[in-house]
Amino acid sequence: MAEPAARRCCLGWDFSTQQVKVVAVDAELNVFYEDSTYHLLLKDTGLFAVKNDVNYLTFSIIDMCQTQGGVHVHEDGLTVTSPVLMWVQALDIILEKMKASGFDFSQVLALSGAGQQHGSVYWKAGASRVLTSLSPDLLLHEQLQACFSITDCPVWMDSSTTAQCRQLEAAVGGAQALSGLTGSRAYERFTGNQIAKIYQQKPEAYSHTERISLVSSFAASLFLGSYSPIDHSDGSGMNLLRIQDKVWSQACLAACAPHLEEKLGPAVPSCSVVGSISSYYVRRYGFSSGCKVVAFTGDNPASLAGMRLEEGDIAVSLGTSDTLFLWLQEPTPALEGHIFCSPVDPQHYMALLCFKNGSLMREKIRDESASRSWGEFSKALQSTEMGNGGNLGFYFDVMEITPEIIGRHRFTAENREVSAFPGDVEIRALIEGQFMAKKIHAEGLGYRVNFNITLIVPKTKILATGGASHNRDILQVLADVFGAPVYVIDTTNSACVGSAYRAFHGLAAGTGMPFSEVVKLAPNPRLAATPTLGASQIYEALLQRYAKLEQRILTQTREPPERIPQAQAH
Repeated sequence: MAEPAARRCCLGWDFSTQQVKVVAVDAELNVFYEDSTYHLLLKDTGLFAVKNDVNYLTFSIIDMCQTQGGVHVHEDGLTVTSPVLMWVQALDIILEKMKASGFDFSQVLALSGAGQQHGSVYWKAGASRVLTSLSPDLLLHEQLQACFSITDCPVWMDSSTTAQCRQLEAAVGGAQALSGLTGSRAYERFTGNQIAKIYQQKPEAYSHTERISLVSSFAASLFLGSYSPIDHSDGSGMNLLRIQDKVWSQACLAACAPHLEEKLGPAVPSCSVVGSISSYYVRRYGFSSGCKVVAFTGDNPASLAGMRLEEGDIAVSLGTSDTLFLWLQEPTPALEGHIFCSPVDPQHYMALLCFKNGSLMREKIRDESASRSWGEFSKALQSTEMGNGGNLGFYFDVMEITPEIIGRHRFTAENREVSAFPGDVEIRALIEGQFMAKKIHAEGLGYRVNFNITLIVPKTKILATGGASHNRDILQVLADVFGAPVYVIDTTNSACVGSAYRAFHGLAAGTGMPFSEVVKLAPNPRLAATPTLGASQIYEALLQRYAKLEQRILTQTREPPERIPQAQAH
């Protein structure tokens, strides 16, 4: 971490599951300060601790249970919550550390941030008066302990609301109708269904709630000293916001809980300046009173901003599970995946698809077919032809999210199912199959490769991140299947950096400057692979076969599925 300096800058925050992070980005878009905390509880002490490197700073906490990775997993295995004060104390810790390090808060022009998507916070009646009258002589957590009607709040890992999901879908005419309205069918972790459960099971706590925030707008409220509105992008991950006209759906609100619109407040464009920083931070830390707070958003939308996706682009995160972020003009809401309002362009959208069987599946096939060697794995991809001689494979050792299939299924060029492939064929079938599935389901949400009509080359670029993005042979298959060049980019703390970029954009949004212009000085991604000549003709036919075989497997192996809790899909 570089020494803090007196530079005009914006701060980007990330309130995630396991930690709170911050970066400072200067006007040339250089990150010159960063810090983070990790949430844990010191066993048998009654003290909550926020870990920062090797230093532990502790505060007393009342009725706090030990968290595992920042969450409480309840006895039913489905209910997963986080203590609200954990985030408040983490913010106290970071600000105190920044102050002790000599960070010059007076140079901060604006700040924005991200919160884990789908988590929600319930402010108790009277909390707004506390927020507006904070004493600079006390830490935040000392003043906010009595401000929450629910002290342990549901987060994205919770999958306990299946009944509420079915109720919501039934109220609006089914899963597809809900997806058309809100961008997603009903998901257990989505906030509307979590609110419905709280209203049904804890009606007194609900009645004493004057405001419901997402984790993102809750964090923004801490900086504002008043309730921050929910932004359109994070708001579209609630099963409550109509994504076309960006207003709350009255039908969805009514299906979840009474008086919900007044408890949520308005939803605002993601680039909105929602106010100036609270005088608490001016007096305690030396922020300028003119420092602006730009609406906070979800961690996935903030990551899209951090990776600087542009119109038509796609980001592929190749990690333990694989995730696709898509920039869309005209989305096609479906029963799988999610459509969110774009965090950087109010006219466009982003889509998200999650695949559980990512790198863990690649590692298994490496171990089985390449002697546990990534070098041998790459040689297999190099030695086999594009299209794999027509051999196709589906590799889902755990129940997949997109599509809902489990098991390994291999097909010859004649569509005959077989029990095994030779090792090199197996490896290419896995990688081609993973990327064909991604393209097929991305197109189901409205994604298309865009071409430069004059040059007949793709305008679309694919940004690859995650562990497998370091393997050039895997990226070559990605480029060939999608028919677009693949770039790699350093996305360390992408949600934090994206939040700082969004803070700069918020300051410029009144001028009409597009986000791409605001971040033009940021480091450019590096070209890693371009489509092989003739790849598009080979994969065009294979993609159609793969889609048909996927449907065949679904039909043969499963009855119409019961709802599967989606706790891992994020």
